[in-house]
Amino acid sequence: MVTVVTTPDLRLTLYRGMVRARYFEQRVYDLFLEGIVKGTTHLGLGQEAVAAGFAAAMHPGDMTFCTYRGHNHTLLRGAPMGALIGEMAGRSIGICGGKGGSMHLTDVPKGAMGSYAIVGAHLPIAAGAAWAAVVRKTGQVAVCFFGDGATNIGAFHEALNFAAIWRLPVVFVCENNLYMEYTPISAVIPVEHPAADRARSYGLPPLIVDGNDADAVHAMATDVIELARRGGGPSLVEAKTYRHKGHSRADPGTYRPQHEVEAWLAYDPLRIYRDRLLEAGIAASTLDQIERESMSEVDDATEQVRNASPPDPATLETDLWADGGSSWRN
Repeated sequence: MVTVVTTPDLRLTLYRGMVRARYFEQRVYDLFLEGIVKGTTHLGLGQEAVAAGFAAAMHPGDMTFCTYRGHNHTLLRGAPMGALIGEMAGRSIGICGGKGGSMHLTDVPKGAMGSYAIVGAHLPIAAGAAWAAVVRKTGQVAVCFFGDGATNIGAFHEALNFAAIWRLPVVFVCENNLYMEYTPISAVIPVEHPAADRARSYGLPPLIVDGNDADAVHAMATDVIELARRGGGPSLVEAKTYRHKGHSRADPGTYRPQHEVEAWLAYDPLRIYRDRLLEAGIAASTLDQIERESMSEVDDATEQVRNASPPDPATLETDLWADGGSSWRN
């Protein structure tokens, strides 16, 4: 049973998180069209309630692991917006020095333990981090976000099995936006819910949440994170949501039925949450102020990026794990 507990302050936190994430990624898209953001980008526009709900439920020391569609998760764990856009633009102010790009955003001090471009590769890493938390007795919880397509990757099943056997403090969150790149997930699985319907194979309950409802996501997140923290083991959550854009910058998304797109766009997480807050008696002026402040933050971050230089060529051989030799073994 998910316990929904909301207060005006919490709801404003959730709304602010979603608005910041939406404005941030929309600006990333605009800067890509200008040629300032380089390479490919995988946007989470439309999926903001998942990032906001879980970020608000996590403790400062908890760890977030996300996929290449992880800009929002990294931002809402506290990474500076200018440094994130700077990374995507290949500028020296980037969170990884401008050398990692959109798919490798990381801010370890904030608990954002990296975005992983290999589908499903981070699930066993998140399980390993949870194991380390148990050994070190830190009380940390690892929360791992991935798309529906990753549920058909071997690492998904290996990580779930390992986490369940050792009762690790890790929460696996499938952001099911119905499409694995260009293919409907329903075309390649024999069950209705790619994550939840497989949970019982690992002794876990099938947990499904409306991924466009920030209150529901936060309630679910609070329950499963605290279950993990008190030694109750892992959880697998399937959040049903939808991406507003194509898979990446090169994808117009024309393979999706128009009626489906229109229905999900009408069920926009920001729109439904703003309406809910107004119905709850929160003044429109308060929400307008959040929106203005968020846009101002985006504008300031954009100016930081426009004025930043590319990385110094002297940094090319820094931040490396090894030089190709065997000295690192010692």
